[in-house]
Amino acid sequence: MRILAADDQPLILKSISHKLKNAGYELHFANDGNETIRAFDYLSPDLVIVDLNMPKKDGFDVINYIRQTKKASTPIIVMSGEDDESTIIKAFNHGADEYIQKPVGLNELLIRIQKLMKMPIKLSNIANNEPTQTIQKDIVGVVIPCYNEESRLRTDTFKQFVKNNLGYHLCFVNDGSKDNTLQVLQELSKGREDYISVYNCEKNGGKAEAVRQGVIHMLKDKQMDYIGYLDADLSTNFQDFEDLVQTISNADFKIVGGSRIARMGANITKAGSRAIISKTINLIIRKILGMSFQDTQCGAKVMTREIAENMFQKKFLTSWLFDVEIFMRMKKHYGAEKAQTLICEQPLKRWIHEDGSKLSMSDSFKILGQLFQISIAYK
Repeated sequence: MRILAADDQPLILKSISHKLKNAGYELHFANDGNETIRAFDYLSPDLVIVDLNMPKKDGFDVINYIRQTKKASTPIIVMSGEDDESTIIKAFNHGADEYIQKPVGLNELLIRIQKLMKMPIKLSNIANNEPTQTIQKDIVGVVIPCYNEESRLRTDTFKQFVKNNLGYHLCFVNDGSKDNTLQVLQELSKGREDYISVYNCEKNGGKAEAVRQGVIHMLKDKQMDYIGYLDADLSTNFQDFEDLVQTISNADFKIVGGSRIARMGANITKAGSRAIISKTINLIIRKILGMSFQDTQCGAKVMTREIAENMFQKKFLTSWLFDVEIFMRMKKHYGAEKAQTLICEQPLKRWIHEDGSKLSMSDSFKILGQLFQISIAYK
């Protein structure tokens, strides 16, 4: 059976390709509405899977072409992140046979195809013994800065995450490591280049510059809906990071950051002395920002392309306090009142201070001087 799948995000198409080809289907892809229409005429597919939001001609235009212009009864599945009821009704009224909302598991997609085509559900095509692989609603790039992380990188965790969460791309930035971090990262990305990439900085520039370079690199990929960053030691785990992504994709915030607020039901662990220093620094940061943040320095944040494009072009003044600088730049760009409505601080369920953290107690005291530098520069 020949399937034509249309989506303007190649990562989505690659995500479904392996699964459906293994199930015996012949797959053809298109990245915009015009290309989809041309491919439909040329291929005469048995089934069309189409996204609604595509350039040149959208999914509705494609459905209208198939149903009205070609008078074809070819089964059409809409697979979209749009969950508005009126949009779903509109898709069916235009002639769609099925509507699948992202996120959706690959197993479910396969079952829906078989059911729509009145084919027997082949359980042999469904890996019940493995975690569900899920096509995400949005494409998310995650920058992970690394400096001398050879012995701490949880490579199996990263591999499993990109395998099960189709729509994420992890960009590891090697910040001039002196150990074998680069080699470990290159081996990690081998054979997974669509989902894991390595950006190598020959010289160590500090965390802020590593993250900035990674964000700029990710912005070159136009399919990215959101870009975030995460610490290499996974002190904030992927489950909490996915919660941040869900928040920003379902609201009008432009940046959502994790907050290590100790509360009932959460596992937030810091060394005692580190916790005291953190509270002192956070108090000073709140005074400088003029915003009531509980925790600006959590290493887990996700933002829109707009924020990434506008706030990461210029180098940051400090290595560890670039999060504060991002918020200061947002205040200058949007105005203080507006900026506060665009930033969300979301409590984490888990955060563990890992041994081997690059931020020492002496660095914590240096931060006080950097805060003074920021307050003067962004005044």
